[in-house]
Parts: sequence; C-alpha cells; structure tokens
Amino acid sequence: MRRDLPSGRITFLFTDVEGSTKLLHERGPAGYAEALAGHRRIVREAFGAQGGVEVDTQGDAFFVAFPTEDGALAAARAIRDALREGPIHVRMGLHTGTPLLTDEGYVGSDVHRAARIGAAGHGGQVLVSAATVALIGSDGLRDLGEHRLKDFDEPTPIYQLGDERFPPLKTISNTNLPHPASSFVGRDAEVGQVAALLLDGARLVTLTGPGGSGKTRLALEAAATLVPDFKAGVFWVGLAALRDPTLVTETIGQTIGAKTGLAEHIGEREMLLLLDNLEQVVEAAPELAALVEACPLLRLLITSRERLRVRGEVELAVLPLPDPEAVALFCARAGVEPDEAVRQLCRALDNLPLALELAAARASVLSPRQLLERLSGRLDLLKGGRDADPRQQTLRATIEWSHELLASDEQRLFARLAVFAGGCTLQAAETVVDADVDTMQSLVDQSLVRFAEERYLMLETIREYALERLAESGEADALRRRHAEHFLAVAEEQEPHLRDEELRGGREWLDRQERELDNFRAALDFLEASPDTQVVLRMAALLTALWSNNGHVDEGRRRLERALDLDPLPTPARAKALNAAAEMASFSDETAGEQALAAEALEISQRLGDRRGIAESLFALGVAVGEGGDWAGARPLFDDSLRLYRDLGDEARVLWGTRALAWAHAEFGDLEGARPLYEDALRQARSAGNRLGESVLLGSLSWLAVREGRIQDAPALIKESLRLTQDLPDRIEEAIRLCHAARAIVETGSLETAVRLISCYQALSEELGGSYPWVTRMNDETLLLIRDRVGDSDFAEAWERGQKLTAEEAVELALEALD
Repeated sequence: MRRDLPSGRITFLFTDVEGSTKLLHERGPAGYAEALAGHRRIVREAFGAQGGVEVDTQGDAFFVAFPTEDGALAAARAIRDALREGPIHVRMGLHTGTPLLTDEGYVGSDVHRAARIGAAGHGGQVLVSAATVALIGSDGLRDLGEHRLKDFDEPTPIYQLGDERFPPLKTISNTNLPHPASSFVGRDAEVGQVAALLLDGARLVTLTGPGGSGKTRLALEAAATLVPDFKAGVFWVGLAALRDPTLVTETIGQTIGAKTGLAEHIGEREMLLLLDNLEQVVEAAPELAALVEACPLLRLLITSRERLRVRGEVELAVLPLPDPEAVALFCARAGVEPDEAVRQLCRALDNLPLALELAAARASVLSPRQLLERLSGRLDLLKGGRDADPRQQTLRATIEWSHELLASDEQRLFARLAVFAGGCTLQAAETVVDADVDTMQSLVDQSLVRFAEERYLMLETIREYALERLAESGEADALRRRHAEHFLAVAEEQEPHLRDEELRGGREWLDRQERELDNFRAALDFLEASPDTQVVLRMAALLTALWSNNGHVDEGRRRLERALDLDPLPTPARAKALNAAAEMASFSDETAGEQALAAEALEISQRLGDRRGIAESLFALGVAVGEGGDWAGARPLFDDSLRLYRDLGDEARVLWGTRALAWAHAEFGDLEGARPLYEDALRQARSAGNRLGESVLLGSLSWLAVREGRIQDAPALIKESLRLTQDLPDRIEEAIRLCHAARAIVETGSLETAVRLISCYQALSEELGGSYPWVTRMNDETLLLIRDRVGDSDFAEAWERGQKLTAEEAVELALEALD
C-alpha cells in the first residue's frame, strides 16, 4: 500500500488536456512535447504546493488526491490561471468522498464520480461536485444544475469555479424528450420564438392549432434547444391517451419520478415540462396553473387544440407553414424535386404538416401531379359549415382523401383499430378487430399507424378520425364489447401470474398490466355504461394488484365503489370486488367501512361455499378488525384464513397469511408468539426467492426486536431489509421500510435523521394514495419518543428536509445512520 496517499475524507482532482490531438497536429511533435512538459510542471507545482499527491498519470491527464478540499480548489484555480494564456487548456473536476484505500490505490464510487465530473467539462473549466461545495461553501462558484453522469442513476448537482461561459457540459442530458426519426424542416423562427418566451419570463406557454398543424413537433424542437437552460431537466409528458383530467398531475409525477407530492418534488427546481395533447383533459388546466404558481422556477410548454384560459397563460398559435417550408417538407419526405405541381399540391393542403406527411406517404406510387388531381375534387366537396374552422375541415379532407386511397380491407381495419386506447399489441389487434400482419404493415407504411416497442399506435388526430369512421360502420358497440371482453380475458389470464409474482416478488406481469392501463380504463368505461354489471365487478377486482401496487390507489377505490354501486346481488364477483375495495380502504383510516366491506364479502362467500373467497374475506376482515383496535378478534380470523390457504395450496397467501398472524400477535402484545411466526414467514420468503417478502419480514423483525428490548439486534435486521429494498420496485414497501428504520435509529440517538425518514414516508404515502393505519401508529410512537428530545425549530427543519428527499436518498441516509 502506498503510504504517501491520504486516507479518510479525500478530495480528488482529475485533469485532462482538451484537444490534444489537434494541438499535436498544429504544433508538431516537438512543439507539443515542449508545451506538454510545461503544462505538467505547472500542474505538479500547483498541487504540490497544496499537499496534493499524484495517484496516477496517463498521457496528458492527472489523477491527484488532496487531504483538504480547500487545497484541492486552490490548486485547480492556480492551474487554470497559469495555463489561461498558454496553448494548452485543461478541464478539471473535483469531488470529495471517503474511498477505500487498498494496495492498488483508491477504490469506490467516489473515484468514478470524480472522473466523470472531470470529463464533463471543457478546456479552462473547473467543475466541482455538490459534496465538495457542501464543505467549502459556494462563494465564487456557479451552480450549473443537476446533470446525469454515465453509470450513475441519480442526477448529480455540479458547480463551476468562476462565472465564465462555456458550452453545455458533456453529460447525459437530464431529459426524456423523444427523438423523432425524421428530420425537422422549417419553423426555425417559431422554435426561436417559443424558446425566447420561456427564457424571458413566460411561465405557461400554450401552442394552439388544429390537429396536424405540427404543434407537437415544434414543441419538441423548442424544448430540445432549452435542455442546457433548465438545471433540473426538460421532460415530455404524453397525455393523448388520457380521458380523466384527475390523472394529469399523477401522470406528470410518474414521468418525472416524483416521490413526494408533485409541487413538493419540483419545489424550486429549474424545470421545463412539455405537456403534449392536453385538449381532451383541458379541465385539468386550473390545477396546472396552481402548480406553476407553487413552483417559482417551473415552466410549462403545452400543446392543445384550444386555449387553457387560465391565469398567466401565453398563447402561441401554430400557423400553417410558409410556402417555401411546406415545399421543402414535402420534398424531403417524398424524395422528389420541387416543381409547380408540388407547390400547388402543398397550397391545396393548406401547408399543414400532417397533411403534407400523409400526401408524401403516397408519393412512391403517385406523382405530385396525380396526387393533386385526386385531391382537388374531394377538397371542394368536403367543406364544413360557415362556423367551422377551415383548417380543421381541410385536415379532415386530407385524412379523408388518404383514407379513401386505402383498400376496403385497410379502411375496415383502420376504423376498427380506433377502439384501442394507448395502442395495442398484434395479438390484441388480431383478437379484437381481426387484424392481419400484412394489412397492419400497410397502415404503418402509409403513416396512419405507428409501430414502436412491439405496439401499434395511432396519432390522436388520426385516431379521432378513425373513431368517426368506426361510429359510421355500425360496428362500434360490438367492437367495444369485444375490446372489453378481450381485456377482461387478459386480466383473468394475468391473475395466476400475478399470484405467482406475489410469491416470488417479481414485477413482469404488473408491468404488463401497466402498459395496458389505458385499455383497461376504456374497457371499464364501456362496461360501466352497459348492463353487464357482474362483468364490471369482475374486471375492477382483477385489477386490484395494479391499483394497489402501481400508485393508482385513488383510481382503484373510485372504480370499485362505482362497480359495487351498480349491482347488489350476492355473487362471487361482488364478493371479490368487496375484498378488493376493503384492500383499497386499508390505505386509509376508514376501518369501519373496511370492516363492513370485508364482512359482506365473507357472508357471500360462505353462502356460496367459495373456500378461496372465504379465505380472502377472512384475511381482509382480520385486517379491518385489527385496525379497528380488536386484535384479539383479528387473530382467529387470520388463523382460519391461513388454514384455508394451506388447504388450497396457495403458497403466496400462506406466506403473507403467516406474516399477518404474526402481526396480530405482536399488536395484541404477545411478542413471544409473534417472533416464531415472523421467522417462519421469513424462511418461506427466502425459500421462494421472494426478496420483497424477505425485506418486509426483516423490517418487521427489526420492529419486534425494538419492542422486545433487543435494541442491539434491530440495526442489522433493518440494514439488511433496506439493502434489499434498494433493488426492488415496490414503492409502498420501500416507504414503509423507512419507518422501521426510523424506529431503530431513534435508539442510536440520531433523532433528526429519524424525523427526516418519517417525513419522507409521509410525502411518499400522500403521493401513493394513503397510508396504512398501522404504519401511522408506529410513526406516532416514534415521534412521541423524539418530540421531547428535539427542539421545535430543529424538528421543523428536519421535517422540511425530509419532505424533499427521494426514497433512494432516504434509504441511503438510513443506512449511513445505522452504520
């Protein structure tokens, strides 16, 4: 081991010469060698003067370790200033951490983070990590915002020494903007206008215009130019498939990874959100205006066919393309040279981008002149009323013309595909609308359907036209019924796989359900308006795992309430829906309502002799009775439920039933009886390879250890639970583990950390739709132990800081406190 290398808290400096190859060509080998030698001398003198130790050098790059962060910054400043006027310009990056020092040198993520930060800059630029800034202060440093670095999942705040302007950092952009496959033609002035509005103070900009006018593409191009200007990122949120305005902010939160409430997550971050296709959920506009007011550095760029009509809105109408740009777009897409026929065709299409795209799709079989001849008559015939928007009528005529060029089987499939919301798989299209691959391919080739990630999708404008054709066909009701029946069958097919995932702790089938969420919603909407009330009950209940595990608790509660109101008959479907509704109610403190739901379900299942239904109802009733305060009454309910699950051979429910029985014993005060049950459930989880169950039960055992006074056992248990949680996608259970950690951490004396963890849980539970009452009780007990030992101002500050934590940050904080 090198004895000269500092240990403990280290600040790393990485340097690298910018444009070394170009410099070599310009100065020749001898001149470059001389300049490089001078550069090395300056670098070594600077870091040597500050106690820096050279860890490694490769070519013209240095890796240096400093025992102090101030010394590292001073050395970087000296290097930058000394080389400012010379031929060599060096980019530098600093980061502070506590790496492992081995015989081979330093090991750990801090080394990699420092190297990535150093590589992100430009010649003459010194970049500093937030970890270093936290120790030295931000005086003389410029905040460059959050950036994504290769091999690191979370955004990294980066600062720059001095105020000099450099090009954007060479990092992974903090954005999810789609990258269109085709080139962007025209609208350069509009791109600049949109960008200028957002940079000059406009907080909410709405691009309005008819379908097909190019609103989305213009918004994407403008947003792409603004990525370097928004430190916390630029994000696209597609809303075309939504029909429920209450889901708009939820969809935004899921897109940007909000772990707390949406406004709390955004806070004072500099962020741009592109909300695409808002017109069908425009009732959400007031909520969006309120979001902008609550988040002072947030900007919204919205595409909609109509204005939002809210305070602070700046509207920008997206007009047809000017003649030269329309011709350029058509020629680029069709692969033809501009001539008079092309110019006339573009004008006949009102220079609307979508109309030009559709026309260009036929250019492989028809010349521009032939296209013009076929189009002109239809445009004369297809005119709207006196009060109709002429651009919308023109676009309708354009799509009508493209539609009529389809063969009859293509037209039929085109209309039928509109029954799907949010796209579909080939198998769904084959089953519901009798699609075949060749006809689907033809629609894709003609730009009427898109294919991506094994799903077929329609642009919403085109889908609206297809819906009209579907209504005219007389097949709409029959196809919507087939659609609903198909997705009911899909949900039924997925149920045993979801049950297996419940045992194994997987996510594949839940993710499949999430991809079809909009189709499930459309199916339920249709069924709710039909006389098939029993089918509504079945389907709403089959989606319980989706509602409860994927952050859709509020929607699931509403769906189940509506379904139960439709049909009071005591059927298996009603019993299952009642149990599902009881599970949704368990996220709140409505224990009386939860108990009534489960009791009715049990009565129906007993009358029908449905053993699985009885087991599920007993379990749900046990939760409700226990949470109502009667744990003595809950224990036999859990015991009977567990016995039935064993008879049924349902390993997943035996695992969770054992855990529930242990929970009831613990809540009743029988801690000795609870521990072997928890340990038995833990063995079952490990035997099944269920890492989620293992994490849950380790958390429960840590809580039990605290209750039994075995304080020394709790930290190891909850640390193992938290480490498992880091690799799992279940956000609800991840949040609950924070509460178990907080309870254990109180015993170590890290009281403010415990407050931050409970605060983070509170924010997460609000986002996910509610909190289990037992978790609330545990948190209340933990906070009661804290309040008398932490001053009001310190408590308030810790609570506020916790509200801003992501779940991942909270887990890391807990692990640090438990070490």
